[in-house]
Amino acid sequence: MRATDEAWQNPSSPYRAGARVGVRLKAARERLATLLGCKATRIVFTGGATESAHAIARHLASTLPENAKVAVSAIEHPCVIEALRTHFGSERLDWLPVEPTGIVSMTVIRTGLAARSWAAVWVMAANNETGVMQPWSEIAEACRPAGVPYVCDASQWAGKVSVGGLVGVDWVMAAAHKFGGPKGVGFLLRPASENGFVVRSGGSQEQGQRAGTEDFAGIAAMVAALIEAETTKVLFEEDRIRIRARFENEVAQKLHGCRVLGAGQERLWNTVSLILPEGAENQRWVTHLDKRGFEISTGSACSTGSDSPSHVLAAMGVSGPESRRVLRISSGWATTPQEWSDLAAALADVGATLKPTANVISIG
Repeated sequence: MRATDEAWQNPSSPYRAGARVGVRLKAARERLATLLGCKATRIVFTGGATESAHAIARHLASTLPENAKVAVSAIEHPCVIEALRTHFGSERLDWLPVEPTGIVSMTVIRTGLAARSWAAVWVMAANNETGVMQPWSEIAEACRPAGVPYVCDASQWAGKVSVGGLVGVDWVMAAAHKFGGPKGVGFLLRPASENGFVVRSGGSQEQGQRAGTEDFAGIAAMVAALIEAETTKVLFEEDRIRIRARFENEVAQKLHGCRVLGAGQERLWNTVSLILPEGAENQRWVTHLDKRGFEISTGSACSTGSDSPSHVLAAMGVSGPESRRVLRISSGWATTPQEWSDLAAALADVGATLKPTANVISIG
């Protein structure tokens, strides 16, 4: 809000007030670079993960060999999948399977890299539906000696777990609204040696990589939010994991037949994906929980409204009927243990409300 009031001028303008905004924009980039541990020239401010995904996919499609294939995990966010299909076509994509736990197989990745099957690898840091963390640091280590660029969608990761180490990945993208910043702004990291990368042409902004007047207020808020998360919040990750575990235990006791997807695996502390007991489908649960003050989803917000089962759940081997009983619960740093407990009680209450009753057949 302060940036909106004090620095609303165009940072590319030649007059003094605009130049001062340009200086503040440069300072925001350098603060983010210091936090990430990279050179400021690697950072490109974007409109979010979807724009970043399309820009990276388009760049790779234009610079890699014409018939080169990209290995992509079967559980990527819809924006990544659509970006790759748009710029590479389905025939140039090799889908990396995941275990029933939701983790990409490192054996498959190492085998493919050894066989020189791929020109690039694209695997997220943590899944947006289940919260299951992927072995992104191992993937980066495997891709580096093979000379294969690795792209990592860190949208779910940043702001919840430390971003340290992500600078070792060639391409990284993140979105501000996932860690307390405003919607419609994000950033990506590009390889330091990569030349000719352009998000969109038409102007000299963002070192000539993204045309259009920079949203300094949004960028300033994004950088401030990530710095706050890194310095005051991610330190309490273990506490949040314990709170989530207590919630899952409460639900298991109160809602028999319910199970957690990715249970036993490293997962983001803020995400729980539940398969509900047999009976009503998840949309009815969402409606009942909404009336009780809980805003719960059935999967990725970007695929809401689709009649197709979640591609993430399908990749994990979840059946069609089961996928229609999945609830995705997402919390924030401000969510209290009592609120988690209240949600467990509400789930039990709704479960009792939706419990199927036996059909009564009258013979007369």
